[in-house]
Formats: sequence, structure tokens, C-alpha cells
Amino acid sequence: MNIVESLSPRARRAPESGIVEVVNYARGREGLIPLWVGEGDLPTPDFIARAASDALLRGETFYTWQRGIPELRSALSRYYARRFGVKLPDEHFYVVGSGMQAIKLAIEALVSPGDDMVYLTPAWPNFAAAAELSGANPIAVQLDFTGGRWQLDLDRVEAAITPQTRVLFVNTPSNPTGWTATREDLANLLAIARRHDLWIMADEIYALYHYAIGRAPSFLDVMEEGDRIVFVNSFSKNWSMTGWRVGWIVAPPEIGQVLENLIQYSTSGVPQFLQQGAIAALDEGYAFVQANIDKAARNRDVFCDALIATNRVETLKPDGALYAFLKIDGVTDSRLAALDIVDRTNVGLAPGTAFGPGGELFMRACFLRDPAHVAEAADRLARYIAAR
Repeated sequence: MNIVESLSPRARRAPESGIVEVVNYARGREGLIPLWVGEGDLPTPDFIARAASDALLRGETFYTWQRGIPELRSALSRYYARRFGVKLPDEHFYVVGSGMQAIKLAIEALVSPGDDMVYLTPAWPNFAAAAELSGANPIAVQLDFTGGRWQLDLDRVEAAITPQTRVLFVNTPSNPTGWTATREDLANLLAIARRHDLWIMADEIYALYHYAIGRAPSFLDVMEEGDRIVFVNSFSKNWSMTGWRVGWIVAPPEIGQVLENLIQYSTSGVPQFLQQGAIAALDEGYAFVQANIDKAARNRDVFCDALIATNRVETLKPDGALYAFLKIDGVTDSRLAALDIVDRTNVGLAPGTAFGPGGELFMRACFLRDPAHVAEAADRLARYIAAR
């Protein structure tokens, strides 16, 4: 037995990221326009960085509250009151080490090995991989793609539920498709969860990036007291804090001790000085977030209009999130196409093969970038498509 074979089979089965493969292939090329990962190109604003730096210099470097410092949990409560119109006491909030850890801890809390977790696909690949690492079975339910638009089939969702199903995972607005559930969609999904005694894990990280009516509909708009919903979220996208690795969970207080215990045995809490930066983001960051949303909306229009005009790209402008998900005429293997596009255009896209069933023929582009770079990327891609 070689050294790799001696490792846990579950760990060995963890897939390589199809996005990171393309990033590693092209990283560092001169003149590259990187639209492959889900982040903007602005660094964290000064007022956030300063709050963290000041706390670091004050010596806020000791073990801290595992659920998050009280000031940050209160700031999250105020944020939800402003943005979602709900009054959630501080005990509903749990600060964790990134949105990814929020997902992993929620999975650990909600399922046992062998349980099924139903999710909508194409989807960000880390969720299914995290479920498998916890011994659960991720069950993909494909969204329909018709006329360039993604649609939810509720009958298909319900048909995927078995006696082993414990959780329904819903990401809206969606990474990578931009599909955004309506309030009616959410009410119907909640009704399914109630009928089958399921938990819902709601990933609403892109809720503010909605280009029709302000923030996107949320399960908070339709749920009632006693509904079993866990929300996972992150500071990454709204406030340009992807490298900070700070996220949060919103959950019923009744499961708070379980979540605290899981935090204890993973990170034992988020550094206190980082949490001070997160407070500044929530309390002082409205203008910055709105500027990011406005930039994303303009870039979405420029990018999608240029590619739709080729008459060889099937897509519509996404309702939400930060991504154009493109079906390019003639592309049958998006992984190979992503590598070819890097070589021929010096534009980095994420291959749809990384996003599970239904994504194989698509390419994902993140348009929260410098407008000039987005326009240049669209022009390079349009010329590439015309030459195929």
C-alpha cells in the first residue's frame, strides 16, 4: 500500500476543483483578465481594514467567544433588521471561519453518514464535496434551461426526496446560474420541506446582488416560527473580504450549543480582531456595497450584450449574483474550452464541468471587475467565438 492509499477513502475521494485547475494553468500570465473566481478586484476598504488593524494593535489576540463576540452578533442583528426587515435576537447568530465553514458545520449538525441532501444544480461544487466528506449523499436536482433562462421544477425536487433525505439545500441567487427564486418558489420549497420533515439550508450570500427589485426574496420573507431553516453566509462578496475567511450562520437558538461545540472542535472561534473589521463592514459599509452592486449591474449589461450579439451564445442577463453562465455554440467540453480560451484570448473563465450536472456545456464569468477589463474580456471572447 502506497502512502496515498493509506489515507481515508473519504478524503481521497475529495475532488480537485475544476475552477482551480484552470486558475493554476494560467496564473501569472501577463495581460490575463481573470473572470474565473467569484470575487471582485477591489481590496477590502480602508475603514474595515483599519478597524481590524486597530484591534490587532490593541492586543485583541486572545481566545474569544466561540459563537462570535457579542458586538458582532449584535451588528448582525441590526443588519438583518435593516436589510431583511426581521427582528432576530443576537442568539440566532454564530460567527464562523468563512461561508465555506458555515456550510461544513451546518452539514455536520444536520446530517448523519448515509443521509441524503437534495440540492439544485448547476451549483457551486464545494457544497456537494463537503456533504460527501461528511458521509452524506448529495442528490442533484437539475434546474431547467430554456430560452436562455433557468427555471425550477418543483415536482422534480419533491420526486428526489426519499426516506433518507434530511436536508434541502437552496442557493439563491445562484452561483453559477444567476437563477433567483421568487417569493412563491421559496414558499413552495418550504412547503415541501414541511411535508417531508426536512431541514432547509439556505445559502443567500448573493441576496443583495439582485438586479430587479433590490435584494432578492429570502426564506426570511416566508418562514414562520418553528420552521427548520439554517442560513449560511459570508462577508466575502459584499465587502471585498474574500481573503478574511469570516462568515456566519443564522439558526434557531435551540441548536446553539451544538453549533458552538462544532466550532470548538474545528477552529475554536474566529480571531477577535477580524471580527472588529466585520463590525465595521456591517455598520459602515452600505455605500461600498451599493457601489459594488451598481458596478456589477453595469458590467453585467456590457458583458452579456456583447456576447448575446454574436448570436452564438445562449444566455440571458442573470437576475442575481455575480456571474454570466454562457452556453457557447459548438462547445461540447467546457473544461477543454476554458483552457483553449486562456491560450487564445488570455481571458480566464470557469468551466461548467466544475458545477455538476447540467453545467457541462457552459462557461462561468464573474463580472464584478474593472469595467474596462470586463469590456475588453467581452470583446476578446466575441472575437474568439466568431472565429470558431
